[in-house]
Amino acid sequence: MSHITNFLFALRNRHFAIVDGLILIVAPLLAIIVRIDSVYAPLRYGMPLVVYTLLSLAIYWPILRRWGMYSRYWRYASLDELLLIGEAAFVAGLSTVVLFFALRAPGIMPLYAGLPVLEELTHLAELPRSTPLIAAALTGILLGLSRFSVRAAEHWQRQRRQISGQHTLIVGAGEAGVMIARELERNHQLGLQAIGFLDDDRAKQGVRIQGLPVLGSRHDLAAVSRQYEVKQVIIAMPTASGDIIREIKEICQKNDLQTKIVPGIYELLDGTVTVQQLREVDIEDLLRREPVQTDITAVQAFIKGRRVLVTGAGGSIGSELCRQIWRCHPAELILLGHGENSIFAIQSELQRLGGGRSPIIIRAVVADTRFAGQIRHIFAQYRPELVFHAAAHKHVPLMEENPVEAVSNNVTGTRNLLEAAVAYDVARFVMISTDKAVNPTSIMGASKRAAELLVHQVARTHKRPFVAVRFGNVLGSRGSVVLTFKQQIAAGGPVTITHPEMVRYFMTIPEAVQLVLQAAVLAQGGEIFMLDMGQPVKILDLAHDLIRLSGLEVGRDIELVYTGCRPGEKLYEELFVTGESYQPTRHEKIFIATKATRSLIANLSASLAAVETAAANHNVAAVVAALRQLIPEYQPDTTHLNLANGATPATDPQPRPSAGAGDLVSGSPVPHPSPPPRTA
Repeated sequence: MSHITNFLFALRNRHFAIVDGLILIVAPLLAIIVRIDSVYAPLRYGMPLVVYTLLSLAIYWPILRRWGMYSRYWRYASLDELLLIGEAAFVAGLSTVVLFFALRAPGIMPLYAGLPVLEELTHLAELPRSTPLIAAALTGILLGLSRFSVRAAEHWQRQRRQISGQHTLIVGAGEAGVMIARELERNHQLGLQAIGFLDDDRAKQGVRIQGLPVLGSRHDLAAVSRQYEVKQVIIAMPTASGDIIREIKEICQKNDLQTKIVPGIYELLDGTVTVQQLREVDIEDLLRREPVQTDITAVQAFIKGRRVLVTGAGGSIGSELCRQIWRCHPAELILLGHGENSIFAIQSELQRLGGGRSPIIIRAVVADTRFAGQIRHIFAQYRPELVFHAAAHKHVPLMEENPVEAVSNNVTGTRNLLEAAVAYDVARFVMISTDKAVNPTSIMGASKRAAELLVHQVARTHKRPFVAVRFGNVLGSRGSVVLTFKQQIAAGGPVTITHPEMVRYFMTIPEAVQLVLQAAVLAQGGEIFMLDMGQPVKILDLAHDLIRLSGLEVGRDIELVYTGCRPGEKLYEELFVTGESYQPTRHEKIFIATKATRSLIANLSASLAAVETAAANHNVAAVVAALRQLIPEYQPDTTHLNLANGATPATDPQPRPSAGAGDLVSGSPVPHPSPPPRTA
């Protein structure tokens, strides 16, 4: 048997051309035998069969070549190749049948009956009329068998090969699971032997997919793992919720099973899944929400062929914006940032994605948005049509210590960009804001609220579709609590938590960016969009989950230490200003903060100028006072601020629990933070 396998593996496309010739000779012989029901029939129809065979060779070979039948590697043939064979055989067979009946038609035959060579075609009239139909069917079958014999040999050899790798169970028998199973089957060097699937879909249970049995649902994980001596579990459910991932991970931990996971749907923007994408289960997986349906076509149409500028392009949000915008095929992508290393990193990444052949022009610009002249020069040089403003100082306690820097970067930088956008006729401007701009208790939040007011003022004054998009914490961003916890766990602890009741909203970075791009499409002018952040998560629960994911236990391996709330922090983040309502949009996960987009104070320009002047003079007390006048709901904690050169504004020394989304009108689909937060 191994000799046959080796022979089949040695076949090349030039050999298949010869095999096809033999098939086209044999098929008419078999057809006439089937038609006449006599093995002697070929002797009776000798000359007509010869003529028909030559005719079919003249038709089939060019069509098979045109359909790419001699440019495939048949050892790994799949459904695509099977459909290709069927299509080529059908077209060639139909052409042969049509020509056969045309040449024997009473009105056509006299035209060539007396001509040399062509006169032999008159013998076609002697064949039974069903012969070419039977021959075409047999030819298609034999063409498929000849090629898939190589694929069958490969499968047989793989089945016989003894794999010494770990028994692996795939949880999820959908497209992602099938792709993983196929890769494990092909790449035995990975050392993983798939023994079956688990899937909650009853219609799949008890059947075989990709040659592997579906052994039950996820609830059977422990029993199936013991029965088949499973060592590795692959979770192949990119759309599964965090609760399901958490349940599977806990079962795997209790049964000492290694676990890998296919990234979530937000990370799989192109829809493909490979073994190289498998990774350890992370906190992002435990906090997954139901996938949000985005209008990818509308976003692509919005961006394709346009010049797009992204500020803060080297940051967590900015770099993901660049990746997703790049996939929408802009004509030019301008990466603007203050840190040269981060800008170089994202530029290099995008160039690698393009493989050096992408028509998208990538421009790296190192600049500081606080310098108006520099920003105007950049806009004059590159003429961006779309601007996504993600550059900002966002670290709350750090900005409490550096309020002047927060204002100059977040407020003055935004104003410089807006003025340049108006001067150089930018079609759309989108500023990334934060939920900390709602009833702010920090300099960072107040500065972002001031920036929102700037965007709204320019949009209203100049009738431009300039907007801001608010959302909460993003998992994995620089300076986020998740990265801090991971570093503390890696160092052996302790893990520090400010307050046991601290609650935050979380989104993954790809999810947030997809919704930002969707909001950009919806922009009319002056809106402040609010993304649906899902359910709030306790930071304490987040810490417990991260410790467990690291294979450790709280109290035994890692200690938890409470450090007290830091300057500017709230216990609960808020989604809307007190008394504010929301307005739904065409997208179920995007809302408009109506009060934030309808109210502007009469002396806004003067108040903003006072804030910027105070920052320029490094007068912290004046900065806080000006922000209080500009944003009446701003409740600063001034106990930690150096106010030596100014009067002390009103203080609110304790972290203020938020009013939350309970201030919304009844029936709001936006989560209400007053019930107990969902466990992380």
